Amino acid sequence: IDHFVFAGSFMLVNTSGRFSGQKAHLLMPHLKENDTHCIDFHYYVSSKSGASPGTLNVYVKVNDGPIGNPVWNTSITGTWSRAELAISTFWPNFYQVVFEVVTSGLSGYVAIDEVKVLGHPCTKTPHFLRLQSVEVNAGQFATFQCTANGGTDSSDRLWLQVIYLFPNALISGERRESERNVNLKNYGLSISSILDFILPLNCSLLSSVGATYLWIQLNANSINGDGPIIQREVEYRTSSGSWYDIQPVDSTSYKIGHLDPDTEYEISVLLTRPGEGGTGSPGPALKTRTKCADPMRGPRRLEVVEIKSRQITICWEPFGYNVTRCHRYNLTVHYRYQAGGQEQVREEVSWDTESSHPQHTITNLSPYTNVSIKLVLMNPEGRKDSQELVVQTDEDVPSAVPLESIQGSTFEEKIFLQWREPAQTYGVITLYEV
Repeated sequence: IDHFVFAGSFMLVNTSGRFSGQKAHLLMPHLKENDTHCIDFHYYVSSKSGASPGTLNVYVKVNDGPIGNPVWNTSITGTWSRAELAISTFWPNFYQVVFEVVTSGLSGYVAIDEVKVLGHPCTKTPHFLRLQSVEVNAGQFATFQCTANGGTDSSDRLWLQVIYLFPNALISGERRESERNVNLKNYGLSISSILDFILPLNCSLLSSVGATYLWIQLNANSINGDGPIIQREVEYRTSSGSWYDIQPVDSTSYKIGHLDPDTEYEISVLLTRPGEGGTGSPGPALKTRTKCADPMRGPRRLEVVEIKSRQITICWEPFGYNVTRCHRYNLTVHYRYQAGGQEQVREEVSWDTESSHPQHTITNLSPYTNVSIKLVLMNPEGRKDSQELVVQTDEDVPSAVPLESIQGSTFEEKIFLQWREPAQTYGVITLYEV
């Protein structure tokens, strides 16, 4: 009785009227069991003319990585056929099977049916057995025997996916058949992603990030091997620039301090064990960025450049990274004034922060009005305010005397007039003319 991890997928692609190179995909669910699976499916690729309507490709994506090259494909069958993919994975790795149809521009059909993920080895396609990790010093060789259980013949394809965790490594191999293997029809393929090479170089793990420090965790697995680790060093450098430093480490965790805020660093661990070539190359590098720090202070020397009746232009002392402590920040102009008996509060973003003579103009103000102004410097970690500046806008032409308020009284030798003040005086009224 089969144990089904997943079953029941179907895809039919009609290539009629399709341009060459168009694609259709069927994605299987992620499989994370620490086990071996058998992907069993039926497929059909055919056309009336006998020419291929397209190509059916099968990919195996490991840990949501790149799709890579197809591990299995076919372009013409004419009848329904069956295939098996034997896939081995071990925690914490996981994978996803992707079926892809690429059209050729000719009419026909490409179909996939009865896709089943079986929670046991395939009946005809061999599976890789898990390999053990081996440590070697730089410049030495490691030999692995990759054993696949099951029947196969020389035309079957066996794929061993290798992740390069170190530079300048060369991998070569040859296929050796066991006399106990039974020759079978070319029916499927076997895929494994279970092999890791460990050299005396290390990848650090990030455990804590601050504005001026980084806590890293050394990978303890690299300590276990053919020989003891006699020295550990942490090399760290800025991603841009030539500055770097190397510090000895005597524990499995280490704090790198006195760093610059909001700066990307590359961190590598160098391990040394006895013997020639015992010091590994640094890497692979861990790239990480420190957090922003609270700004050192607010903007200084806030001054008035120009005052008009309805606008005010201000300037301030230029500042840089040593003040912002972050490459991501903004500067806002906050101002408030009385209008219609109520206090109005406004803020505007200033885009002139990179200038050597930064300034900002506040517009749409009321004439002859006191305006309180300050600058606020903000980054993701905090804010700092400047001192507040109080400025009065200039006077402006008053609005008209309300016509309905004008009243006249006539006498024998004079006319007496009276009226209300304009709704907006915009200053001190010194004279009325009749």
